[in-house]
Amino acid sequence: MKALLRTMLVGLIEPVLFGATLFLVAGTFDYWQAWVFLAVFALSTWIPGVYLLRTNPDALKRRMRAGPTAETRTKQKVFIAGWYLSLASVFVISALDHRFGWSRVPTAISLVGDVLVAIALGVVMLVVIQNSYAAAVVRVEEGQKLVSTGLYRLVRHPMYTGNVILVVGISLALGSYWGLLVVIPAVLVLALRIRDEEKLLQNELAGYREYTQEVRHRLVPGIW
Repeated sequence: MKALLRTMLVGLIEPVLFGATLFLVAGTFDYWQAWVFLAVFALSTWIPGVYLLRTNPDALKRRMRAGPTAETRTKQKVFIAGWYLSLASVFVISALDHRFGWSRVPTAISLVGDVLVAIALGVVMLVVIQNSYAAAVVRVEEGQKLVSTGLYRLVRHPMYTGNVILVVGISLALGSYWGLLVVIPAVLVLALRIRDEEKLLQNELAGYREYTQEVRHRLVPGIW
């Protein structure tokens, strides 16, 4: 029960921070797109989190260790900081868009954005389920095995694919087209992170070089 409560509390931190940012920048609580997004985000993280807590708590712990301070290499500290800055930018730009009315996003498109957010977070959690060593920190652990099945048959970094979908989904869910401008720098940061990560994986994870020959694309099937 204590572990369950801790998981729920930790999962509550991000929605609270996101909500505080959105409503403060928007200058109002009359922002239904933000309320719906926060509900979708919370449910899409709590439900898989509880499932992992019961089935694979070690994988959940790996997933929850994140951020620049958790990285051990300087390059990756910079890349993950850039990724967090990209996410923050989506929230700020989208909230400003709502405040000043820059975009006119139909309700249906905002709801599609919420669906994309749920799909993106579902992809991230499915990756963790399929590969218990998948973590938010770039490193190879002792005894780690190469995983080439499931989503890993489509792209080499499916968790990052989910992250790209997430950025697009957040902007649309919050009713902003201007927020989509952040997608470009966000993808660039992920691409740099992936290139550096693959150098480590090729040197330290047995079979990874051969895997890159079998699965050619890193982030988007058929593109890159």
